[in-house]
This record gives sequence, C-alpha cells and structure tokens, in this order.
Amino acid sequence: MTNLIAETSPSTRGRILAALYLAVIIGGVTAQLFISDRLVVPNDAATTAANILANKSLYRLAFTIFMLEMAAQVAVSVLFYDLLKPVNRSVARLSAIFGLTASGIKTMARVFFYAPLIVLSGAPYLSVMEPAQLETLAFLFLRINSQAAAIALVFFGFETVLRGWLVFKSGFLPRFLGVFSMIGGLGWLTYLWPPLGSQVFMGVALFAIVSVIATAGWLFIRGVDDVKWRERAALAGTSIWR
Repeated sequence: MTNLIAETSPSTRGRILAALYLAVIIGGVTAQLFISDRLVVPNDAATTAANILANKSLYRLAFTIFMLEMAAQVAVSVLFYDLLKPVNRSVARLSAIFGLTASGIKTMARVFFYAPLIVLSGAPYLSVMEPAQLETLAFLFLRINSQAAAIALVFFGFETVLRGWLVFKSGFLPRFLGVFSMIGGLGWLTYLWPPLGSQVFMGVALFAIVSVIATAGWLFIRGVDDVKWRERAALAGTSIWR
C-alpha cells in the first residue's frame, strides 16, 4: 500500500487528501453539531443525563464518528507532510508533528465523551452514589472533554499556520490557499487564552470550514501542478538543507 501511494502522481495523492480532509469536516460537524449539541444541555446535568440515557445508540454513534474523524485527521496530517515536504522538509515535519499531537489529545478527550455512558449505566458498583451525583459526574466528564478538545485546537493552529506557509511558498498550489490556512491557524491559536477562543469560536470555525472546502475543492478540480511539484522535489533532493 505504501509503495502504491508513493507511485501515484502528486495530483492523485492530493485528491485522496482532499477526500479525507472533507471527511474530517463532515464527521466533526455531524457528531458535534447534529448529535452531541442536541443531547448536551448547557449547565443542566439532569436533562443532559436523561437525553443520553434516552438516546444511547445515537450517543455511541457520535463517539464512533469522532473516532473515524480522528483517524482521517491523522491521515490528513501525514499526507500533507508527504505533499509539502519538497518545499521544506523540516517545517513540513514540524507541522505534521503538531497535527499528530493534536489528534492524540483530541482522541484522548473522547474518552471523557464516552465516560457518561459508563457513569449512567446503572452498574451495581455505582449504587453508592446518588443519581444527582452521577448526573453531575457525567456532566463534569463532558466538560473535560470539551476543554481537552480546545487544547487540541491550539496544536491544530500551529500545524495549520505552518502548513499555510508551506502552501504559500510551494509554487505548485495557489498562494491564496496558504493565506487562508495561515489565517485559520491563527484563529485556532486564540485558544491559547481559552476565554478568547470560546468567544470567537463560531467565526473561526466557519472560516476554517470555508478554507477546508476551498483547499479540497482546488485539489479535486485543479489538483497539484505536478511539473512544479517534481521540480521542487528534485531541488529538495539535491539540497543539503532539506
């Protein structure tokens, strides 16, 4: 499989990347907006617990989608490294490391997303706690899930800024996609101060979705300039600095 991917043209690899990139967005929006946000009621542990118990299968589906989203995200980070390493291997590697770190943090955050199903399961060993206490504990786990996911956004921000710079410098992808990526990455870096990140989240998220759609659309329709990519790859291969 590795050899097969290596032998495909840059444009073909770009289209594979585009499909996975869109899968990340579609998966995240579906699980978060259409499932999780409809079951989790802000500042209401009792109603949230009741919603989860009444929709266990749907809640588990959200968890499954979150896991698939993260699997696709890991692949996206790796494929972007493969695509952009001719520009600057060190920066591309650093960007991928930030992305993989973010994926790891966000994947671990989903442990806390799944935890309410265990806390509210009615298992005998939980009988020592009152229902209200269990509901509060389940809600606390959901809050930790959200905060951990916000931490992951910081690392995604660093990844996206570096990726944008690589795209801007590449010559085989349009510069405006690099600008979009850098702006979106700076938006995610607002979570270095979580209160600020929470305030601007909706605007940053909408801009990020537009940026992903623009990048994926370009990769699908126009693809990578294969000639310029190979020129950069040949230059990188002969440079001691790459």
